[in-house]
Amino acid sequence: MLELLAAEKDESLEKELYRKYSALLELLDMEEFNLMFCGKYDVNNAIVTIHAGAGGTEACDWVSMLLRMYLMWAENKGFKTEITDAMPGDEAGLKSVTFEVFGDFAYGHFRAEKGIHRLVRISPFDSNKRRHTSFASLETIPELDDTITIDIKEEELRIDTYRASGAGGQHVNKTDSAVRITHIPTNTVVACQTQRSQIKNRETAMKILKSKLFVIQQEKQREALEKIAGEKKSMGWGSQIRSYVLHPYKMIKDLRTGVERGDVDNVLDGDIDIYIREYLKLEAANGPKSRF
Repeated sequence: MLELLAAEKDESLEKELYRKYSALLELLDMEEFNLMFCGKYDVNNAIVTIHAGAGGTEACDWVSMLLRMYLMWAENKGFKTEITDAMPGDEAGLKSVTFEVFGDFAYGHFRAEKGIHRLVRISPFDSNKRRHTSFASLETIPELDDTITIDIKEEELRIDTYRASGAGGQHVNKTDSAVRITHIPTNTVVACQTQRSQIKNRETAMKILKSKLFVIQQEKQREALEKIAGEKKSMGWGSQIRSYVLHPYKMIKDLRTGVERGDVDNVLDGDIDIYIREYLKLEAANGPKSRF
């Protein structure tokens, strides 16, 4: 096509050339991105938990904002989602929320979002309109299939049932169908209140517990290796991955990759692909470290 255009000017051919060239670049970009999912469990579904950190009611509202952002992003990507557990804040928002994301490479995407998210804004809950800083942490684990064996002894579990929380009305669950399971040796707690059936909620909670215990097992092995190698990492509240500033200026910056964007409304509406993509590129460039 280039040779034809060089020989004779043809506007329609030129438009067709640019169309095919753009489509080829888009396809190449997609294939390059898919190659970044090189972790063993990247293709799996994801189990995501967001916890409110420092900031009280502000932090609980921040959890709700992040939940909305991720659910909108997942919907735009064609992933299915289901909230399995949520703990309401005392005044507004959520103290914590757990949701599942179903689709190819769901965990590979959310692995890039693991860490502390910081929000700076004028508080809608402060009558004096002061600026507040809030924190929320995002944890994610892959949903595991039946090929992974985790030894969970019945006597090591404490299983509690309670009435599911909800907005009320005709859809509120009036039976103790919600299930909370505590794995006593590791003090790992999981809960599910999505289904009206206590049996189904227990099955989902056990699936999440299995995945969490597997991650704990993997982390212990990794920490043992790092101890031998002398590698230490800080995982406190100071280790933020992204800062969302809505006042006095508008900027969302990823502190790992340096990616900055001023269109904060679009980002909070789920347009976060650039942050995920650039982190995975950075990770790939740093070599084959643990990508669990």
